[in-house]
Amino acid sequence: MNITVFGATGMVGSWLVTEAVSRGHRVTAASRHPHAARSAAVIPVTVDAGAPADRRDAALDEALGTAGAALLAIRPAPGQEDSIAPLTSAVLDAAGRAGVRLLVVGGAGPLRSPRDPGLLVIDDPDHVPAAEASSTQLRTCHEHGYGDWTYLSPPALLEPGARTGTYRRGTTTLLTEDDGTSRISAEDLAVAALDEIERPRGERHFTVVRSSGERPGR
Repeated sequence: MNITVFGATGMVGSWLVTEAVSRGHRVTAASRHPHAARSAAVIPVTVDAGAPADRRDAALDEALGTAGAALLAIRPAPGQEDSIAPLTSAVLDAAGRAGVRLLVVGGAGPLRSPRDPGLLVIDDPDHVPAAEASSTQLRTCHEHGYGDWTYLSPPALLEPGARTGTYRRGTTTLLTEDDGTSRISAEDLAVAALDEIERPRGERHFTVVRSSGERPGR
């Protein structure tokens, strides 16, 4: 499959590219400052979210090209959280023009608290700090006219670690382990994302957490 990754040089995006290539996919790696390709299966392209809308949209269309699916993995710089909604909307516009399924790797803020289903994680001091940008991003997806998207919320803690190839999957409530922690490595989040790309489960919004046992997500 040809897969486009937006935000391909970020922490999550770089592991999405690595995981996709390891499974035999060809990847268009889109970012503001693309890295030189280390594999013939990767095509780096420049997509500047800060460019004028016509240039940005043309770059998005070109990046999608012959893609069979796309992943959006962007994080706004501190102080630029307001940029996440218009950029997500622009990518959804482009996905709609191309007829490409989009997986948005967002944040944990819109998940429900495991201790209080009526409380979002963004409002729960026991879990991740306020992450209004991710809640705004998910709302942007819901309000957009293009419907072929899925939103993946990571757990409370996401950082580089090890690829175990295992994870536990849930829907719209933050998942925790027996000790109350909620975490996953960026490598295993990429495993979960590519599993969803290859075998969609039909859920609009889902989350994952690390697991030491069998992989129920596959």
